[in-house]
Amino acid sequence: MTRFIKSSATILAFAAVLGGCEKKSDYSLGPIAAPTNVTITAAVAGVDGTHPNGDGSGDVAFTLSGTGVLAYKIDYDASDGIVLDLLPTGKATKKYTTTGTNTYRVTVVAYGTGGAATTVTKDVTVLTIYNPPAALVTNLVGATNSKTWAVDKDANGHFGVGPWTGSSTPEWYAATPNEKAGCCNCFYTARFTFAKNTTTGAYSLTVASPDGAFTKTGGLAGGLPGIPASGAEGCYPYAGGTSSFAFVASGTAVPSSASTKVAMVLGGNNTYIGYGAQLKEYEILSITATTMYLRVQGTETGNAWYLKLKAI
Repeated sequence: MTRFIKSSATILAFAAVLGGCEKKSDYSLGPIAAPTNVTITAAVAGVDGTHPNGDGSGDVAFTLSGTGVLAYKIDYDASDGIVLDLLPTGKATKKYTTTGTNTYRVTVVAYGTGGAATTVTKDVTVLTIYNPPAALVTNLVGATNSKTWAVDKDANGHFGVGPWTGSSTPEWYAATPNEKAGCCNCFYTARFTFAKNTTTGAYSLTVASPDGAFTKTGGLAGGLPGIPASGAEGCYPYAGGTSSFAFVASGTAVPSSASTKVAMVLGGNNTYIGYGAQLKEYEILSITATTMYLRVQGTETGNAWYLKLKAI
């Protein structure tokens, strides 16, 4: 009986020691603080005493700054709806393509700890001047000022991939005729109608792709509705769309011997040409009344995609 009592006392004493060693953990979310002193600096290219709104290129270099900022998002033009793009470095260059002198309201959201955010706006006035070659416009929209194009599935290299810099050819990959028919026939059934309003001079693009939009790894995420943030190359549900577009002088390093040095910049986020890309500037390498060869930056940074289209 004495042994049992001593053993029980020992067990209880050991349990008490263990209990005394336990320490409660205190958890805290930390301070929730919105950023302060958030500013937008906009440097319009070519501004001087005689060109207060720039040199006509439409280029504006944005620099964002603030105290306690973890991330920035920016919308470059509130007039067409607020679409916020992530700007990890707080720096970006935007090319405004609407011709004439226009004022754009820029919106920036700066995020701090705990998701707290500060929103600031800034009005930026920019001059954009560009007149594309008349023959190029005629080839694109035709004599009736409206022409429909499709990917030229029978052409070698109708889709290609190469480096964005240091090359002007799809040296990494070039599709063979009808190569994508088995996996992604929407690439070939999509139709792209380019039109010119003869009254206003404005240009528009209408995309009809009932079999889906052809893209990869969310190349249209944040733009076309229904496109996931990530995914393999394929056809994704897409209801079609219409947007404006503008001609601009191409700023790439592709030499004039391999390019018209003219690009089309699509307005908004609901259209694409051929293969959905993150950027909306398609350089026209060559164009005739029946053929068009385009180059655009791909979904992966550093890649250039090449597209051959034919008039329908």
